Amino acid sequence: MTTLQLLGIAAIIFMSGYLVNIFYVTVLYHRGLAHSGVKLHPRTLKFVQYTGNWLTGIDPVAWVAMHRLHHQYSDSHKDPHSPIRQGIFGVALGQLKSYELVLKKLIKRDPKYTRIVADIPFTVSRLNRKKIWILPYLMHIVISIAISLITGVWFFGLAYYIGIMSHPVQGWMVNSLAHRFGYRNFSTRDHSRNNLLVSLLVFGEGFQNNHHAKPNRAKFAARFWEVDFGYVLCWFGERLRILKINRVAV
Repeated sequence: MTTLQLLGIAAIIFMSGYLVNIFYVTVLYHRGLAHSGVKLHPRTLKFVQYTGNWLTGIDPVAWVAMHRLHHQYSDSHKDPHSPIRQGIFGVALGQLKSYELVLKKLIKRDPKYTRIVADIPFTVSRLNRKKIWILPYLMHIVISIAISLITGVWFFGLAYYIGIMSHPVQGWMVNSLAHRFGYRNFSTRDHSRNNLLVSLLVFGEGFQNNHHAKPNRAKFAARFWEVDFGYVLCWFGERLRILKINRVAV
């Protein structure tokens, strides 16, 4: 194979992992669990409960709790991750520390945190309760090594790992860039912006101003020329009968 062909295959592998990650986070975690923009089928809910942490490395309940706190205190001193408070690059570490704090509080069943996610019909995953959170990362490393060994191309495995474990970078782009750079369709009390580049790369998540104005909408695009690929994933999920779009909110 030529170098160009190998890079093309690596891109396909990366996008496959990326799409799995983005579908879990933007559709199932965010638009589903956090905001009810889509209603997950009971079997889908169970599937997310048992596979979400394994595939993304992120506990769904802790992620939702932190995200709801972000909406409640957006860009204030209580916001778990805000470039206004932490700086553009500080958000990367800030969101990690906030996630760890929320996780710890949920495991200890602190009522201040458990009531935030009282509507979710399951608790923090066993991986985090038993302090074996590293297992999903090790699993994906093993899969990456296996891909490299089987194909004989080392960067195929790397492409898989970067794609499937891409959420920290996705989260940083959304939480920092889309709260500092872009335009606003709605007057909200925070600094949320619509960032077209972030929206393209993170499947609509960059439309933060639209989303903060109407958080329960499954569709983050508000103008006819705004493209929300995350909503396209919601549409496919509905066709597969694993979820139902809340069209009242849309």
